[in-house]
Amino acid sequence: MREKAASLTNVKMEQGTVTSLIEEKGSIKGVQYRTKAGEELKAYAPLTIVCDGCFSNLRRSLCNPEVDVPSCFVGLVLKNCQLPHANHGHVVLADPSPILFYPISSNEIRCLVDVPGQKVPSIANGEMARYLKTVVAPQIPPELHNAFISAIDKGNVKTMPNRSMPASPYPTPGALLMGDAFNMRHPLTGGGMTVALSDIVVLRDLLKPLHNLNDAAALCKYLEAFYTLRKPVASTINTLAGALYKVFCASPDQARKEMREACFDYLSLGGTFSNGPIALLSGLNPRPLSLVLHFFAVAVYGVGRLLLPFPSPRRMWIGARLISGASGIIFPIIKAEGVRQMFFPATVPAYYRGPPN
Repeated sequence: MREKAASLTNVKMEQGTVTSLIEEKGSIKGVQYRTKAGEELKAYAPLTIVCDGCFSNLRRSLCNPEVDVPSCFVGLVLKNCQLPHANHGHVVLADPSPILFYPISSNEIRCLVDVPGQKVPSIANGEMARYLKTVVAPQIPPELHNAFISAIDKGNVKTMPNRSMPASPYPTPGALLMGDAFNMRHPLTGGGMTVALSDIVVLRDLLKPLHNLNDAAALCKYLEAFYTLRKPVASTINTLAGALYKVFCASPDQARKEMREACFDYLSLGGTFSNGPIALLSGLNPRPLSLVLHFFAVAVYGVGRLLLPFPSPRRMWIGARLISGASGIIFPIIKAEGVRQMFFPATVPAYYRGPPN
């Protein structure tokens, strides 16, 4: 992507480490950065796109970064083995949380083991290897077991915190946040790049009619439309990622167990029951209402399985708790995303902002 951008005649690419934003009278004028040679330089621009990733040290002055770390991924690369279903991603509903497998080359498979909480077993003292061999290995498909153990023994194990952060921007003249610096969701569904690329398309369409970006205040007011126009795709993928992660995590609660099994079996029905969620997951269906309908369809499906063929007071009670638990999972995520922008974007004044003269 960098090579493609650099090939354009009106693009000049410079590489360095940005250390700070240049701010004057509440407006961002550019960045200060350090080259590989250690030289401190400044670059000025009418609009600065801040996209320095999940560990962003620039976002704090541009948004309210309420970062949650629900879990960590432990990553390994399995070599010379075959997935149960070739050329497909796999989600193993393990205890305590999901394990992901997906091919990254003709003979390599990426394995991501989700470990709940912000701390993982130590790699240095061997706790991680023991955890992977005793807790995780017995739960993975037998086709992958030997390669999994071999990858652990080779010691090339990496960890990464999984971060979630709703988009809470401060509209700032001269700057705009993008990517993981702006908005994050649990990476279980791999939706980060989908959201980022969708955001780029929205921003491109907003900037296309402009010929002059130098009126920072007018441009900032106009670009407030970006935060509303991006919501259908972004909020759908964000909500789905957060909800699926909570559903897929193991729980001693019988109602949560029923919801987890109902979700898996609902997707296994095929047709609309799998195509619908996949369209939401991939950003092809950017309708938050469709997500809510499918989510509660899973819950109702789970209740139906409990009550048939013969309902009992205990099963009815579990069914009621299943519906209550489903509401407790999805509604807080929707609230964090913003109900009005998510479901009624056309009622937000910024939705109708026109380009400045």
